[in-house]
Amino acid sequence: MVNTQANFKKTKLKLDFKDSKYATGRRKKSIAKVWVKKGTGKIYVNGKLFNKYFSSEFHHLQIIRPFEIINQATDYDVRCSVTGGGPTGQAGAMVHGISKALVLFDENLKTTLKTEKLTTRDSRAVERKKPGRRKARRSFQFSKR
Repeated sequence: MVNTQANFKKTKLKLDFKDSKYATGRRKKSIAKVWVKKGTGKIYVNGKLFNKYFSSEFHHLQIIRPFEIINQATDYDVRCSVTGGGPTGQAGAMVHGISKALVLFDENLKTTLKTEKLTTRDSRAVERKKPGRRKARRSFQFSKR
């Protein structure tokens, strides 16, 4: 009996990003390693197209935003490796990394992306839980009797 599952191994998507610019983006607990090169507008996240990886339409719009601001939505290809956090943090990390990589491509884009606050890391994070409280700020319910 021959093992048929060995014949149907998943093939890893191999993308050519030799003359690309690299940047790291961060948001909450997420880290995105981003490679940007001139291309046709395809965005890959962990080997999948970004609209397959992120199910929310809000995240799709958020990731495309740096390209729409510079009016070059289909001029660059993006390959991204994202780890940690949830979908919102990962999308935010991708936006940060894409913006930084675009600035490496063209120094003139820095002012436009900086005014939209895309090159700056969003440093907001989850507040820690304090002792004697139910959550970070929420107290336990008061009971008179």
